[in-house]
Amino acid sequence: MTESALTPGIVAGRMGADQYAANFSDLHPPLDHHEALVAADRCYFCHDAPCATACPTDIDIPLFIRQIATGTPDAAAKTILTQNIMGGMCARVCPTETLCEEVCVRETAEGKPVEIGNLQRYATDVLMAKDVHPFTRAAATGKRVAVVGAGPAGLSCAHRLAMLGHEVTVYDARAKAGGLNEFGIAAYKSAGDFAEKEVQWLLKIGGITIETGKALGMGLEMSQLQADFDAVFLGIGLGGVNALGVVGEDKDGVLDAVDFIAELRQSSDLSGLPVGRDVVVIGGGMTAVDAAVQAKLLGALNVSLVYRRGRDRMNASQFEQDLAASKGVRIITNASPVAVHGNGSVREIEFEYSDDDLTPTGQTFRLPADQVFKAIGQTLEGSNLPALEGRKIAVTETGRTSVSGVWAGGDCASGGDDLTVTAVAEGRDAAMDMHAQLMTAAG
Repeated sequence: MTESALTPGIVAGRMGADQYAANFSDLHPPLDHHEALVAADRCYFCHDAPCATACPTDIDIPLFIRQIATGTPDAAAKTILTQNIMGGMCARVCPTETLCEEVCVRETAEGKPVEIGNLQRYATDVLMAKDVHPFTRAAATGKRVAVVGAGPAGLSCAHRLAMLGHEVTVYDARAKAGGLNEFGIAAYKSAGDFAEKEVQWLLKIGGITIETGKALGMGLEMSQLQADFDAVFLGIGLGGVNALGVVGEDKDGVLDAVDFIAELRQSSDLSGLPVGRDVVVIGGGMTAVDAAVQAKLLGALNVSLVYRRGRDRMNASQFEQDLAASKGVRIITNASPVAVHGNGSVREIEFEYSDDDLTPTGQTFRLPADQVFKAIGQTLEGSNLPALEGRKIAVTETGRTSVSGVWAGGDCASGGDDLTVTAVAEGRDAAMDMHAQLMTAAG
């Protein structure tokens, strides 16, 4: 193991290659053909389908499960992808336990829902393995649309626009498209290079050009985009990370959880990725859980996740909380950081307990830490943006902003949950509204 001079507790190579491979394999192994048929056979094919109502992308879930049950997984995949072009990734990362599966009649009656997420993955994987694209482009409209941000919202919007006959140019600040699917999802939820493969498969529709290394204020200006294109979609996400706002936050070893997750996702050799012996993650959402669990899977001895409110207020689902606990993560609630201690590098982090209304109790405690990950939310970055609602771009139900000809969706836009599946729906719906407006103007 190699050790850092500045942060002696942070080392790489804490485990053997076999252990890394096991720890970062699929959280939910894929169903084989027989398992998919058995799982599909449990569906009641409800006529009022509460599962479909709970799906942010409005997938006809009973229909695609019936198609699997009748031996036509390709048709099932097209049913899924018609509503959610990133159905493969959503099957892996969507919190189905709090959406479609939570309202499944089998869950209500037996406490064991139909495996909707796993069945969705089965169908989409079968189709994508054939390296074909199930959709074709409409006749060219002659309209050009700029999409800023190659994450789930931007890619969903771009695909739908391309399918409707428009020419789309997608810009992204990073060197690789995919957004949070590529850089922000825990590696055990999307094993291997699936995110990259899904983007390449999506682009088979044609009519989409991706330009990386460009973002608003970094080679792109809103005024120029509006002049060069017939419409603009903003799917820029949330680039900034909230600060703890405590003394000592600038010490070595205090890092942003999103950067840690991105580095892990892009690593070709996990044995070369250093992790602390005593790791503390601050936050209560999916990012916090992903960072905490992955620190443990990398070999950290002690991992604590500390959240300022109670467990019932955590954004991470009960499933995610239980997953963290099952991996050995200690969850501490009703505590807020007040100081980071250490000589140059973090050695301890001090917290103060608070009541449910965040009133400090005066009772403090310290946790040993050689690595601290901040996961307390992200902020919108950019200038000359459309009007904001709170800290996000204000949009209508179809993604229209305060600026004519400019739409927005995903994490940067107001309304909705910060989920991949929600971002896909918002990108798709914005594309449909853009198309209607562009064709009306052309008519």
